[in-house]
Amino acid sequence: MSIPLHPLKAYLPTGTVYGVLLNFRTEAEAMAPQMGHAPYKAPPQAPVLYVKPANTWSPSGTAIPVPARVAKVEIGASIAMVMGQDLRMGQAQDALNSVAGYVLVNDLSVPHPSFFRPPVKFKCLDGFLGLSDTLRPASAVVDPAQFVLEVRINGELRQTVQFAHLVRHAAQLLADVSAFMTLRAGDVLLLGCDANRPHARVGDSITLSAPGFATLTNTLIAESA
Repeated sequence: MSIPLHPLKAYLPTGTVYGVLLNFRTEAEAMAPQMGHAPYKAPPQAPVLYVKPANTWSPSGTAIPVPARVAKVEIGASIAMVMGQDLRMGQAQDALNSVAGYVLVNDLSVPHPSFFRPPVKFKCLDGFLGLSDTLRPASAVVDPAQFVLEVRINGELRQTVQFAHLVRHAAQLLADVSAFMTLRAGDVLLLGCDANRPHARVGDSITLSAPGFATLTNTLIAESA
């Protein structure tokens, strides 16, 4: 099926970038055995969020430094919604009207065993969020569930992410998050990252691509002393 061509827009983040855990079915199913353990002893009822602060942002084409203590980096390929207006207590049927557009993101982290309390020291290293500088306008998107994202390392296809497999689809995610906090214009909300995330090392080039989006590419380099 051909993808309609729509002009992409230059984009720079102006708000807070929020990541979302356990929003792909395969990831939620893989973590299900741990959800009954202390301290929670039950699956989460609301979206599990974390923040990728401004020190992590790396535009497409830039090199991302990796500390010497980090042997490998986990790739969290995702697509994010950029808010065009404030959303508070939004309803799923019209929540997408608050979205200005969508961008590719590469949510990097140091591999770690627990997703229940994402540690800042593993997810918020300098440069650890590849972030596209081009926005696909919301008017060009019929249904975010149709997004398909490919991850390549040094040109080799390593992962295909299908957003039809979300636990909470885009509109429901917006509704559930805005039920307990206001999403401001300029904020960025990731749709989530699938399970079986590929790993990359210093020297690797990581490329994310999806029909209708500008390609996002970053290279991992050794952090200088």
